[in-house]
Amino acid sequence: MFTGLIEEVGTVLSVKRNSLEIACKEIQDDLSIGDSVAVNGVCLTVTAFSTRFFKAEVMPVTLGATNLGLLKPGSSVNLERAMMLGSRLGGHLVAGHIDSTAVILGKEDIGEALLVSIGIPKGCDPLIIRKGSVAIDGISLTVAEIEMERFTVSLVGHSRRSTTLARRNVGDLVNIECDQMGKYVQNILLKTNGDNTVLQDKQNHGVMSFGYLMEQGFTT
Repeated sequence: MFTGLIEEVGTVLSVKRNSLEIACKEIQDDLSIGDSVAVNGVCLTVTAFSTRFFKAEVMPVTLGATNLGLLKPGSSVNLERAMMLGSRLGGHLVAGHIDSTAVILGKEDIGEALLVSIGIPKGCDPLIIRKGSVAIDGISLTVAEIEMERFTVSLVGHSRRSTTLARRNVGDLVNIECDQMGKYVQNILLKTNGDNTVLQDKQNHGVMSFGYLMEQGFTT
């Protein structure tokens, strides 16, 4: 698991069918073979490393399903080591499993903030909510606005200076991972039976349904 707080922007040295080689300076402090590193939000396994770079295993299906397949030598990528239990969770829980890719539709400077608008991928619209969390190329961000078929995030301070998103152009493809908690809730609610019941224990202590959630104040 990751937090979506980018530790370093690395530079791609080589892209091969089954591996990436990425130059970096800061994340090797406690790196070991077999560790997980999120590269643009994609969880990859470290196969080799030195004080100047690391290599990660990447499957062809991953290259095709994420923007890692568009990388080339010189590309910049967001890097984050797996989180440690017991440390502060400054972003949100990010699994490193990309739900879809999406296109940057617009960028606008407003004061110190950079607003970035991104198309909502098919199937992700129920999981992207105003003021909810979303990981874009591995960056934990808050959804500022939703309109039509796009959502907007605001980059300020550290997230603007220390990640790749501010450098990306309109038309570029970014990796999207929707909020993990939202996906679990969606999965439960989709498994309703005919009477709209989702979950009921053997002792009939409780029933979870759309109606029950609304009664408890879980409304949009």
